[in-house]
Amino acid sequence: MGDIGILQKKEKLSRQFLQFISVFGVFIYFQFGLFNLMVPREPMILTLLVMFLFIVELFPVPVWKGQITISFPLVYAIYLMDGLAYTIVFYGIIVTATNIMNRRPLRIIFFNPAMQVISFYIAHLLCQWLYPQLPIEGLSRVLQGIIHFNLLIIPFYFMNNIIVDLVFAIRPQTYNLKIWKMKVLFEVYSFLFSYGYIVLLHVLGNQRRGTIDIFSFFFFFIPLVCVALLSSIIANLKKEKAKLKALFSISSELNKKIARSDWLTFLKNNLQEFIDVEAWILWKRPPEGWLFRFAAGPVKEDLTMSEETAAALDKMTKLTVYHNAKRDPSPAGIFFKEEIGSILYAPLILEKELVGMFVFGRSRTNSFSEEDMRSAATLANQLAVLIKTRWLFAEQEKRLILEERNRIARDIHDGVAQSLAGAIMNLETAQRKFAKMPEDSLRLMGESTEKLRRGLKEVRESIYALRPYPTERVGLLSAISAKINTVKREHKQNIKLETRGPEFHLSPMVEKIIFDICQESLQNAVKHAEASKIDILLSYQKENVLLKVKDNGKGFSLFQAMVKAREHPHFGILHMNESADKIQASLQIDSREGAGTEITLTVPRMGIEGSELRDQAYASR
Repeated sequence: MGDIGILQKKEKLSRQFLQFISVFGVFIYFQFGLFNLMVPREPMILTLLVMFLFIVELFPVPVWKGQITISFPLVYAIYLMDGLAYTIVFYGIIVTATNIMNRRPLRIIFFNPAMQVISFYIAHLLCQWLYPQLPIEGLSRVLQGIIHFNLLIIPFYFMNNIIVDLVFAIRPQTYNLKIWKMKVLFEVYSFLFSYGYIVLLHVLGNQRRGTIDIFSFFFFFIPLVCVALLSSIIANLKKEKAKLKALFSISSELNKKIARSDWLTFLKNNLQEFIDVEAWILWKRPPEGWLFRFAAGPVKEDLTMSEETAAALDKMTKLTVYHNAKRDPSPAGIFFKEEIGSILYAPLILEKELVGMFVFGRSRTNSFSEEDMRSAATLANQLAVLIKTRWLFAEQEKRLILEERNRIARDIHDGVAQSLAGAIMNLETAQRKFAKMPEDSLRLMGESTEKLRRGLKEVRESIYALRPYPTERVGLLSAISAKINTVKREHKQNIKLETRGPEFHLSPMVEKIIFDICQESLQNAVKHAEASKIDILLSYQKENVLLKVKDNGKGFSLFQAMVKAREHPHFGILHMNESADKIQASLQIDSREGAGTEITLTVPRMGIEGSELRDQAYASR
């Protein structure tokens, strides 16, 4: 409670200081600016300089990891041409306008121009007091001008930094040496650029090359304006390029991680590259209700959602921003700490179904722009597809498990149960006939014994089928290799396995179906095709996983095989086709009598990992 009280006091004190600077700046603006305006010396030149000043303030120059304004040469030119009043009035108006256009909080909209006005007014007073006392007689006009602007620019930058340092020191947020050095470095860049440009102004302005008119000012200051415009435009283009690159990277990686469980960790580590926020919370919304997934930044520990909050989020179906979270409470605002000033809600919607909510927070109020909202919407759409796809995968896995359970039940009912029932009936008949017809009884007991043996075998096969699948134990490639080695030992076959590309993760269902089709193709080639050579290719490609099994056996008629498969269903062509359909794969069977058989399974990559490969996708002959 003590720390909270100190933070609240600091917050209150910083607000009071901002208000003091704002009020003092407004006083100077009216008292020494607006109330002292006279007819300008050159209205056209003043208009040009004001227009250039607005452009330079609106488009700061990017440097390293920040931005600087290079507007002081224009401010100084207005000061030389028309005095203090016009400088304060137009400088204050332009800084206020640019802050409004950049959607700054109201207190900053008043504070920033007030700080500039105060700094320039104090620099003016010091210059007016010190300049007449200096021994400048006999010096050239250029040196006199340089001394004059030194007495103006140095106090101006000094006062600016002092006021900003006081604000940062008073406020509750951390203000360490690293931040201070960064701020000072930016101010030094701005100071050096402005200093050099004003020296050039005095040097060229005193060379007596004719009348100094509006064209002189235009051609002198147009490079300054162009530097601000072009550098800002280039920086924005680079920023957009970086965002597009980050979005592509995030989208690609998330698509690869659909079937994996570490997608949240990846998102958490890379989110800041796409949208700059200080805090965020992600909720999923399965049919049973809201489910918290992860949070970062200044977020409270207790994220239990009440029914009221859940109902409010259910109604939020479009991008919503609360620019002042303290003044306008929002549904999820209770989960953020007090330092969060603005909150953005990005609902995860797919086909009009709300599947989650991404909530972003920033410490500064009115800090979410239209660009930020577009970025949040893009990311939300991507996550909606990801979450929905993972749900569909989970539902498909459940259906497959249910189908497998039903298949085992049918097998037991149609196989083991029928065998046991027949054996019991035979034994009961043998028991009744034993005294009168012992030979028939022995025959029936023999048949029963054979049925019981078959039933025992089926039970053992069912038990084996319930064990972890080979692909689950050792992976797809190792399972196929082990199966090939087993077939080689048992049938002395010439089987060659070729792999391409690095092996990457597949879902258990996909690996099982690929292995089953490979196993069935291999068994058919050995038992039915009477092949002497079998080539198997397993290729991990950029867009697909390819399995190809080619033999030099006697081949078969595909039409006759399909007719036979329908009359005698087993794990053959029909079953392989059905299994391939379950994972959206394509199965191609090429065979002719006397020309061998080639079976190709192409599984599309949907959320699986891998790298770009150039692969010709054919089995060695």
